[in-house]
Amino acid sequence: MSTAQDNGEHEAKRVIRLDIPPRFFYVTGTAVVVGSAIGIVRGGRLAGMQFLAENVHRPPTTVEGWYFYNKTKNYKVMLGGLKGAGLESMRLGLATVGWVATEEGVERTGWGVVKDSCAGVVTGLAFAGVYGLPWKMTRRTAVLGLVAGSALDLLRWGRGTIEGVEGR
Repeated sequence: MSTAQDNGEHEAKRVIRLDIPPRFFYVTGTAVVVGSAIGIVRGGRLAGMQFLAENVHRPPTTVEGWYFYNKTKNYKVMLGGLKGAGLESMRLGLATVGWVATEEGVERTGWGVVKDSCAGVVTGLAFAGVYGLPWKMTRRTAVLGLVAGSALDLLRWGRGTIEGVEGR
């Protein structure tokens, strides 16, 4: 009987637990939805313009020809919108996961006061690395990330101050 009890305690020690903050889900989910909307608009517009550019030299001459021309164009626009939605939602979702992961990492190290500033700089540097920006643009991107993150930090500080005043 002690062996079964020891096995049960041993199994309980081997359990892996992941503590994923809910912000990962709702911030990233919102970014994916916004990215999809942006991608549908941009991808559809690009596909429509590309179709027009490819077919400008041969316009249809009959009513039936115009029907199939517009039908084909509409299908190309829808397909381009779906492709654009997938691409933009993936890009924005990954950027948001990086931002939130950096925030959480900074928060867990005890630097929670400047977590948005750090996340902004890291995200800016990641964009510069992915797109291979020259050094001057890399500095600008990092500073822009710092400014955006600092603005969020200030808003968070102001909100905490206001809530602290109201709670008295």
